Amino acid sequence: MGKIYMIVLALCSIIISITVVQGIDISPEAVDKWFKKLPHKKEKVTKLHFFLHEEGTGVNQTAYPVAQSNISFTSPTLFGLVVMIDDILRVGAASDSQIVGRCQGLMGLSSLEETSLIMALTFVFTTGMYNGSSLSFLARNPTSNKYREMPIVGGSGVFRLARGIISTQTIVSNATTLHTIAEYELIVFHY
Repeated sequence: MGKIYMIVLALCSIIISITVVQGIDISPEAVDKWFKKLPHKKEKVTKLHFFLHEEGTGVNQTAYPVAQSNISFTSPTLFGLVVMIDDILRVGAASDSQIVGRCQGLMGLSSLEETSLIMALTFVFTTGMYNGSSLSFLARNPTSNKYREMPIVGGSGVFRLARGIISTQTIVSNATTLHTIAEYELIVFHY
């Protein structure tokens, strides 16, 4: 009986902790109350800067192909290849710099003419004042361009009703090891 009680207690504490994000109550009642106060809230602007670290091979792999077209591996652009990612977000480009979150979602190689991704991704923050909050984007990313611009289409937690812009550039891209580091700078409007 004691073991079952401990499991139930642990599950209850998980459920309770899920409804609170870094001091923000995300229960349906609290969100409804938040929305009722929205007309009186002032929009904020937050600037964020971090580095995405992706490993396409090895023991610390964070990107996995999950689907492909019948021409993906004969196409010079890998057209039709779909990859799920759970990449690490760090303060710096160094592999030992502080982790601030994860980038989770899917990318598909979407062009027959150039290397370009269609990305449906979410930045999930796991430390600091944004812990438990997220920002999502849906964008085309032509990776052969030095700088790319992508729209932020939403967010949660601290970033409720987010919109904004992402500027990114690739810092490291190794075609053999599939190791990639990309720098991200964000300007986020939220309440």
